[in-house]
Amino acid sequence: MDFIRDIDVVVIGGGVTGTAILRELSKYALKCMLIEKEPDLALGTTKANSAIIHSGFDAPFGTQKALTNVRGNRLYHELQNQLGLDIKWLGSLVVAVNDEEMLTLKDLLVRGIKNGVKNLELLDRAATLAKEPNLKQDIKGSLWAPTAGVCWPFGIALAFARCAVQNGAEVLTNCAAKKILTKDDTIVGVETSLGNIKAKYIINAAGLAADKIAAMAGDTSFTIHPRKGEYILFDKTASPSLVNGIVFPTPTKQSKGILICTTVHGNTFIGPNAHDQEDVEDKSTTSVGMDEIIASSQKLIDKVPLGAAITEFSGLRAVSNTGDFIIREGTVKGLIHAAGIQSPGLSAAPAIAEEVVELIAEFEPEWSLKRNFKAIVTRRKVFSELKIEEQSKLCNENKLYGRIVCRCETVTEGEIVDAIHETCGARTLDGVKRRTRAGMGRCQGGFCGPKVTQILARELNIPLTEVLKEGSASKMFFEKKLPGEDTK
Repeated sequence: MDFIRDIDVVVIGGGVTGTAILRELSKYALKCMLIEKEPDLALGTTKANSAIIHSGFDAPFGTQKALTNVRGNRLYHELQNQLGLDIKWLGSLVVAVNDEEMLTLKDLLVRGIKNGVKNLELLDRAATLAKEPNLKQDIKGSLWAPTAGVCWPFGIALAFARCAVQNGAEVLTNCAAKKILTKDDTIVGVETSLGNIKAKYIINAAGLAADKIAAMAGDTSFTIHPRKGEYILFDKTASPSLVNGIVFPTPTKQSKGILICTTVHGNTFIGPNAHDQEDVEDKSTTSVGMDEIIASSQKLIDKVPLGAAITEFSGLRAVSNTGDFIIREGTVKGLIHAAGIQSPGLSAAPAIAEEVVELIAEFEPEWSLKRNFKAIVTRRKVFSELKIEEQSKLCNENKLYGRIVCRCETVTEGEIVDAIHETCGARTLDGVKRRTRAGMGRCQGGFCGPKVTQILARELNIPLTEVLKEGSASKMFFEKKLPGEDTK
């Protein structure tokens, strides 16, 4: 069997869990690689979620969800400055609208304290409205969790990956796992769309496809099904009439509920709902789903500014048949699972990474930590956040910074070019969007999209017809066919 590479550990899946694991692996003196089937990182659950770093009171005591959520929250406080992460520690409120829900909040308080969450507090109506004055005046009270925050999930995954790469790890996109290679019930490698990769360990962080990856190795010990959540995102102008931070309704057995939440970039959203489905590709939004989200949010707030909505979207959560995270060795030696990572998976990611790597380290006591691990990742400058003097200096040094491409978000051509050429750089239109916010404003890329497409073609030295919007099958332009030409 021919191998294109010989690697110690291969991580399958480029979401926040996989990239966090790759970063943790890169602390060791070994060869590690992440493979991702799409052209960019974090195109699955990491891309479309509520972007909340939960405090950890919701998950049942003793579960992997509870343990890794609380630990992950604390780790993010340490990682924020190291990796230049966009996190705002705003705290969260779970709001009760009747006496029965207040009893549920008391149960959550007890559970949170047991889970190790710090500084939880039950607030009465007046204290709740002091924090969120736009809530309905007849609410009963809330559970206040000051350790919760909002973040930019894609930015976190990208920072994990960039840190790993600067410490010697590799990231291969457009590289799909086709088959897990085994011998005598032991991992020997993975067959990919780019060739066979020899590996001693394979870490399965494949999100919605985790059970399929496991089955490639003959491991059918768990199943994954998708749970859809739909959202409505509002323009920044709507934020003053909504909430200041993170506002949950009292949760149900299936979901934390449809929330009203600000974002790190100043927008506000409502959602998600929670509906199980079979199709792992269906990310459509529905009128029924939108009505459900709106009706639920109106239980907490009087006026929802629907005229300021700029987009609707949905995301899929990977729910395991166990209901908990699956962090363990597979039925084949050398296969490690990090599967079923639904909410609070984003919050738990760095702690999941620790657990996975500690598990492998138990099998490989001779593996040693690097003495020169580079923990700091330099954050690219955001032009709109700079002082006028700094902006002028950048424009003088590079004329591309003097060209505004996205007027809604004040994104310059210089920033777009930098985002393309940085470590784990953008290769698609939406890749630029997520790295720079070009196209995330009120017009949703209607004006800047064509210019960004031209910049991608120029910088990647490819024709316009090869520029992708997001996934591998998302071409936006095709060669014009003249009358009489073969169109097959």
